[in-house]
Amino acid sequence: MAKIRDHRDLRVFQSARDAAMQIYEISRGFPRDEERALTSQIRRSSRAVCANLAEGFQRRGYPASFAAKLVDAAAEADETRVWIDFALRCGFVTAQVAEELEQRYDRILGALVLMKANAKAWGIR
Repeated sequence: MAKIRDHRDLRVFQSARDAAMQIYEISRGFPRDEERALTSQIRRSSRAVCANLAEGFQRRGYPASFAAKLVDAAAEADETRVWIDFALRCGFVTAQVAEELEQRYDRILGALVLMKANAKAWGIR
């Protein structure tokens, strides 16, 4: 198992970053009138998963604080799923793309839940 030096070494961070970049690319094709609504929101929430993971990683010496940031990251991931659903219902993404993103965020959420359940084990030694 490779040593985790910072948040960028976390597989869940890498997965969330890749998903956020996929959302960015997809959202470039959203209608211009959605720029300040759906486009902005889905990009913000997907990126916030990564930002909360990074911030939380620095707080891992304090398990409750670390766990709180993981909860924030999970909340942002779930919010992203809401925006994916709206993008699908508005016809901005295909059902296949929406399903792929849903599966990615299911895995991200699962990893975040496991990390939170084991927050003390992530402490700085």
